[in-house]
Amino acid sequence: MLQNFRVLLALPLICTAVFSGNALSAPRATAASAPLVLQAQGSFAVGGTVVRSPGTYELGKAGPDGQTLHGDHARVAYQIPVDPRKLPLVMWHGFGEFSKTWETTPDGREGFQTIFLRRRFPVYLLDQPRRGGAGRSTVAAQIAAEPDEQRWFNMFRLGAWPDFYRGVQFSKDPEALNQFFRQMVPDTGPLDNQVAVDAVSALFHRIGPGILVTHSYSGGLGWQAVMRNPAIRAVVSYEPGSGFVFPEGEVPAAMPSLTGPLAGVAVTMAQFKSLTRIPIVLYYGDNIPTQPGADPGLDNWRVRLAMAKLWVDAVNRHGGDARLVHLPDVGVRGNTHFPFSDLNNLQVADLMQAFLSEKGLD
Repeated sequence: MLQNFRVLLALPLICTAVFSGNALSAPRATAASAPLVLQAQGSFAVGGTVVRSPGTYELGKAGPDGQTLHGDHARVAYQIPVDPRKLPLVMWHGFGEFSKTWETTPDGREGFQTIFLRRRFPVYLLDQPRRGGAGRSTVAAQIAAEPDEQRWFNMFRLGAWPDFYRGVQFSKDPEALNQFFRQMVPDTGPLDNQVAVDAVSALFHRIGPGILVTHSYSGGLGWQAVMRNPAIRAVVSYEPGSGFVFPEGEVPAAMPSLTGPLAGVAVTMAQFKSLTRIPIVLYYGDNIPTQPGADPGLDNWRVRLAMAKLWVDAVNRHGGDARLVHLPDVGVRGNTHFPFSDLNNLQVADLMQAFLSEKGLD
């Protein structure tokens, strides 16, 4: 039975690579594109709440009386390879994104989901509450339909529209940019940090110990999740941009930028100490200046990288094991706000795996 299961899982990957007419619709056929062999895959909802309307439900009667609404949960899709490593990777998307961010890259190569499956890590991809496949919100919200993609092109450090930054590790194929813009999704309810953290903590309660991989906005929420759940054994954070927590009395001054001030968040020393008990690594890409400038996308990340350095110093000052890796400083150049899906994402993956190996987490 297991042998049959392996064959069935391998066939779709092989057929897609051979018969697809669009080169960007499937992972490129390369020497690395061996069949994926899994022992399990699936999906589930975790966390959330149930709203119950008063009254009695009557068959065929319109209205909410006596009915329920299950919402504010996370949706999780998982794949577990044969002979898996001991700790799974839980990958949490950033602002305006959903689990797609970890899947096939905009230019059609394998993303972190598949790269790390090939390296025998169980991988869990989540859509946080009120986003993507977890869009059932218990609180109403109006979804704006406002054109804004050129601004995000700048904020995500692809370039200053319509020009890419020199040497940027993003495909210049117009279809890659089309795919990139189409992986953005709206919030279907008010953005509620506590609801998101509760759902992620519930996920770790369900699956047990694992490694949390965050990106951008979920970086700050990741620190909150660590303070909630000791099953998180390490954090790998790509370009966390907000929510940096500091012990009470040690919060640095807010940092002004062209996109507004960036402030730290005060927590108790007991809460902060949770962050000193696990290894943590932060990765930042290229085109982040050290001095103020006129490009809002670059100036936005100037202060976020500066705050991240202060945060790492605070964790280590209190006995922790945190490090910040600025990718250009280690010879990995040209990365955008999405290093894990840039053209050099295999190099970026190698750095992450080397970190996990060094800490005995692989």
